[in-house]
Amino acid sequence: MTGTQDPPVEPAERIAALALAVPGVADLHGGMFGEVATYLPGRRLLGVALTEQACAVHIAVTYPGNVVEVAEAVRRAVTPVVTVPVNVTVEDVQLERTAP
Repeated sequence: MTGTQDPPVEPAERIAALALAVPGVADLHGGMFGEVATYLPGRRLLGVALTEQACAVHIAVTYPGNVVEVAEAVRRAVTPVVTVPVNVTVEDVQLERTAP
């Protein structure tokens, strides 16, 4: 076989991708002081903290999205890929970006 193989995806990266794919999620959010993060080789992934006890996903929701519905959708998207409870926190509400 020729070519290069992609490095394996970290669980936190997969969780982040699933959360960001949910309609109404504007972005991941690292918390007030950036404390919600996963340390990966050479970088920090803000907005996802995965431990043996729980999975924390902190998000910003796009206005005028329904905060509760978006948070529940993130929980449903992430739950199948982890073996611990998923806690979703909405840290911010952002206006939809429009083209200038």
